[in-house]
Parts: sequence; structure tokens; C-alpha cells
Amino acid sequence: MKKFFSSLLFVVALGTASVSAQSTTMPQQQEKIEVSDAELTQFAEVFQKMRMMNQEAQKEMMAVVQSEDFELQRFNEIHQANIDPEKEVETTEAEDKKYKAIVTELEEMQPALQKKMEDVISESDLSMERYQQLAMALRTDAELQQRLQQIMKS
Repeated sequence: MKKFFSSLLFVVALGTASVSAQSTTMPQQQEKIEVSDAELTQFAEVFQKMRMMNQEAQKEMMAVVQSEDFELQRFNEIHQANIDPEKEVETTEAEDKKYKAIVTELEEMQPALQKKMEDVISESDLSMERYQQLAMALRTDAELQQRLQQIMKS
């Protein structure tokens, strides 16, 4: 269950990083970008704040599911079946109703979460565009990933 919420929040977090990426066509092979230690340190600080926000948001989302008297595991099963056409799950009418109510509430929470994430980025010395560039580069650049891990350890 925690994996579902983590992936949902990961999508929310990356949603801010992919907003402009969706409007432009990115080449398959990304060029290496130059990143200073100071810039990477800024990114690490923003990333840590985002992780803390994600943990708090996970708690809030789990509370929403539980407030509807829905077991987290059952909600996750139904949600996975709704996302993945390969998966099937039988549900009762009551479960369908609860599921839809919960998803609606979670979707209503998303803009506020995204705004908080954007605020964290804008409070840093990184522009939204530069943050997005770094996030994309970190997906494929092993050397940059190692540098980030070193910074986060210290």
C-alpha cells in the first residue's frame, strides 16, 4: 500500500518537473549538462524538502482512505485494477462508491500539493526550468546521481 502512495506522490512530484517537458519534444538521448556543486546542493535541499512533504501527503492520503472505512490494501487492489487493464478485481457496489469518493478527494488534494512543491522550488536559488533539467538529467546520468548521493550523505 505504501508503494502505491509513494508512486502516486512520485507522480505528483514529477508532475511539476514534467509540466514543460510535455510541451516540448525531448530527444531520446539526453545531453550531459554541466551542474555545479552549489547547484546540486540546492537541488538536494529541495529534494529533501519534497521527500518530507511527500511523507506528510502520504499520511493525509491514507487518512482519507481510512476515513471512508476502506482498508488500505483493498483500496490499492481496486486502484491497481483501474490503472492496469491487465488486472481485474471484483468489487461490490459499495466499494465502487467508496473508491470513487476517495479518488475524487485525493484528486482535489493534488493542486495544493503541487503548489507546495512549486513553492519549495521557487524558494530555492533554482528556477523551475533548471530544477526540471536537473531532475531529467538525474534519471539517466549515473555520475550526477553519485554526486547527488554524496551531497545527501554529508
